[in-house]
Amino acid sequence: MKYFLSHILCLSSFILIAQLPIDKIDTLVNSKVNYDAPGIMIGIVKDGKVIYERYRGLANLEHQVEVNEKTRSNIASTAKQFTALMLLQLEMEGKLSLEDDIRTYLPNLFKTVDDDIKIRHVINHTSGIRDYVELFDLSGDVWWKRVGLDNDDVIELLEKQEDLGFKPGSRYVYSNSGYVILAKIIEKISGQKFTDYSDAFFQSLGMDETSFIKRYMGVIPNKAAPYSDWGYGEIFHSISVTKTAGEGFLYTTLKDQLKFEMAIQNANLNGNTLLINSQKPIPNSEITDYGFGLKLDDRLGRTAVHHDGVTNAYHAQALRFPAEKLSIFIMSNNGNIRSDLLADEIASLILPPLESVTNYDTNYFEDTTSTSNIEILGQYYTKSGFLTRIEKQEDKIYFKQGNYLSLELIPENSSTFYFAGNTSEKLRFYNDKMIIYYASGAAPVYTKVDVPQASFEDIESFVGTYTNSELNLRFEFKLNEDGNLISQFSDQEGVLDVSIFNNVDLLVGDSYYIKVIRDRFNRITELKLSYGRAKNISFKKVDNLKFHPKVETENGSIQVSTIGSVNGDSSDILLTKNYPNGNEIWSRRIGGSSYDTASSIISTKDGYLIIGSTSSFGEGNYDFYVIKTDKSGKKLWENTYGKFYNDYGYTAEITVEGYRIKGTTQNCPNNTDINRTCVTNIWFVDIDKSGNELSNSVLEELD
Repeated sequence: MKYFLSHILCLSSFILIAQLPIDKIDTLVNSKVNYDAPGIMIGIVKDGKVIYERYRGLANLEHQVEVNEKTRSNIASTAKQFTALMLLQLEMEGKLSLEDDIRTYLPNLFKTVDDDIKIRHVINHTSGIRDYVELFDLSGDVWWKRVGLDNDDVIELLEKQEDLGFKPGSRYVYSNSGYVILAKIIEKISGQKFTDYSDAFFQSLGMDETSFIKRYMGVIPNKAAPYSDWGYGEIFHSISVTKTAGEGFLYTTLKDQLKFEMAIQNANLNGNTLLINSQKPIPNSEITDYGFGLKLDDRLGRTAVHHDGVTNAYHAQALRFPAEKLSIFIMSNNGNIRSDLLADEIASLILPPLESVTNYDTNYFEDTTSTSNIEILGQYYTKSGFLTRIEKQEDKIYFKQGNYLSLELIPENSSTFYFAGNTSEKLRFYNDKMIIYYASGAAPVYTKVDVPQASFEDIESFVGTYTNSELNLRFEFKLNEDGNLISQFSDQEGVLDVSIFNNVDLLVGDSYYIKVIRDRFNRITELKLSYGRAKNISFKKVDNLKFHPKVETENGSIQVSTIGSVNGDSSDILLTKNYPNGNEIWSRRIGGSSYDTASSIISTKDGYLIIGSTSSFGEGNYDFYVIKTDKSGKKLWENTYGKFYNDYGYTAEITVEGYRIKGTTQNCPNNTDINRTCVTNIWFVDIDKSGNELSNSVLEELD
């Protein structure tokens, strides 16, 4: 009976191989890699058995060593599934909970962050922890050039980080840092080096030729050397000098990886709960399209479990179709090809074609009558705050992000569009939002926000120096001779142009996205810089913390300043009209017998509004001082607003009724005790167009 069953299984395997388009797959592989080029290793598992195994090219060009079943290659981030698998096993053994905060094990990380940073957040990249790759790059210490870079170096860098890129669980941003942290947690729990623990783990899986890197100069038997031409047309050996582990740098053979793929496919048959659960979303997770070091979104229109990896010229792809019991694993030391694209091409040769099926979100089929004749042009933001612009150019509508992504939109009707060349993705506009309906059913929402364009005053207020103590990095915004904003990082030579999309969103060069942060007085105090996978890095403004002392006019500018008396016992406000080159056209002096100071000026339809402080007039020591002039600087009215102690006026904004004056108010317990403790609060005063007070409100205490 056993012989008969074995005979049937062998016959079944033979039929599968006979049905496999081997010639087509071989032809495809041969078209990607020449026999004398850096190599590629490909395996296919179907119904729990290896049905295709192919080696082509060279592991070492210098010595002309061919890749074979003994060749070990670096599978980069495809290794993350194994680190996550170790964490899942530790949880099943009761040694940790995926709900544990990472600081239970690594208390020196993110000490000032109040939110829970759970292990599961780290596993599926929803932790907000910034990627060390970009952090090192920003600090001028590029990771792949740093000899001997290891997990301790990464942890040391992360311990300097005072905040996260976003609230844990609120969004997904891929982070290699997280998997270095997970490796450290495994060390804490096991009491072993991560590389020793993982060696034993791989041996338990029967993967004896698989291990994470231990020494960057260490000998790895049968190691494939990585090569690429990097676009220069000449092959180079890409030397690696780092030794981080957990997020990548796993050296393995195709034989070992195919053992694992067979174990995954046979997990249900064998009742292997660990492997079964590892292919599913993480319990309690806020997202379902990334799990235990694996992507869980569809490929080729089918349910898939997969992950790719790229490090220097090494790359790999694990692609599984659970319903079809088909797995494709590719690894390569040839940086000139894409293993992920090749895996899709091979899968397309094996799997039967699918009918084109659209599965739009149900909202797509709602009546669109109410969405007709709306204004679609404008600025739209994702939930994470990323800006998309819908603009019109030469009678065409474009979807724009940054400086280079510009996709033409083709109308189906007044509110529904599709991307030129892609009719399956539909964009529908509503009064306050835009939704992109994908054929897969995804329907991300973009909220329309009327963000003001950057004014002359805004651009001048951008100028200054910004610092980040965590990276020991600063950069400057300044104006060039043409009046354009440029930037320079302290660790880089040369300057970068700044694209100004509005008064909140900037792009430095092609890579650094900036969000402008203002205080309650509309002063720029901070910038949030996002670079690749490192989101919302805080850069504090250390100079030029001005209000708005100047406004642009048609033929120059109007500016306010404070000038002192000859004796220094008083000061006045000076209003100056200037030519574009800064030369004075006229000036007006405003003030009383004591100290009067100017903070800012705003332009109105019929003139200007000056905001400052006075001890010449009013009721207290200092009061808000507001002066309204016409376009020629002639005073129309002036008024003060204040209480007994010090009240300072800083800025104003135009309201429906008139103006809102913003400043601070001081409150003290008495006027006699020199040791008294006074409190300063933010204070807003609403006035009408003639300067009459309408209301006032005391806000939070000033930091």
